[in-house]
Amino acid sequence: MLQDIAPLHLLNQFAGISREPQQSDLLLVCQDNHLLLGGSAAQGWVLPEIGQLSGPVPVGALRYLLTLESTRYFLWDLPQSPQFKGFEGSMAHHSALRSARPKELCFAAYTCYQLYRWYRDNRYCGRCATALHPGVSERSLICPKCKLTVYPKIMPAVIAGVVHGDEILVTRYRDRPYRGLALVAGFCEIGESAEDTVRREVREETGLEVDKITYFASQPWGADSDLLLGYFCEAQGDLRIVREEQELSEAFWVKRDQLEADPDPLTLTKTMMEHFRRGLPTIRA
Repeated sequence: MLQDIAPLHLLNQFAGISREPQQSDLLLVCQDNHLLLGGSAAQGWVLPEIGQLSGPVPVGALRYLLTLESTRYFLWDLPQSPQFKGFEGSMAHHSALRSARPKELCFAAYTCYQLYRWYRDNRYCGRCATALHPGVSERSLICPKCKLTVYPKIMPAVIAGVVHGDEILVTRYRDRPYRGLALVAGFCEIGESAEDTVRREVREETGLEVDKITYFASQPWGADSDLLLGYFCEAQGDLRIVREEQELSEAFWVKRDQLEADPDPLTLTKTMMEHFRRGLPTIRA
């Protein structure tokens, strides 16, 4: 999956890490849902290096994000766009990162994008509306007036692989850019376990009831600040699908030998589909 980059290591620690930028460190320049990328999907996407900035780096321009092995990633933290020398790039939708290679660049850049959104959306205290200041010893934002401390938010969501014999339930979203096959998915609600979320989301989106809910794997997904929790489950009773039409354009059963092979799936959804396609165990007795 996306996060499987061993033997490389992504270091998201904040304290005890040198945050002085080097010329070869990488820079994230973001505007809402877009970020500055060079290259192309065919040739490979690249981020600009600190050393490609034109002129001296202004005070307060760089905010440290994370480290991948020896390469640090920084966020451009000023409203005016930076100028570069020798870098040909343009603003691209963050979904372009799905095709970024090598895999570790995709994982690091998406995690950086998640941090950018958190910094962007938490400029003021939600309790007293005072401007927040960055924490010094940990990744946090602190209100100097009421002392509220804000940490990066992670939203848990489930992905449900609903199976029945040699068939798995697949869907297509109605109003999302991604048009490929997907599995039933949804966010955990307050006061709800992940297993209860699986039951509710399957029922709401397809009208099916499930049991034998079995945990499979998890995945951090920086595009939406999610922590995805993958479960397989078994359909019970009536197998007729009652599709939630506002959410899904399609929902149908497909046999495992009709699924397209994916030897190196990046997403948890594709990993679960490949696991099922290969006939590997899905349901715990």
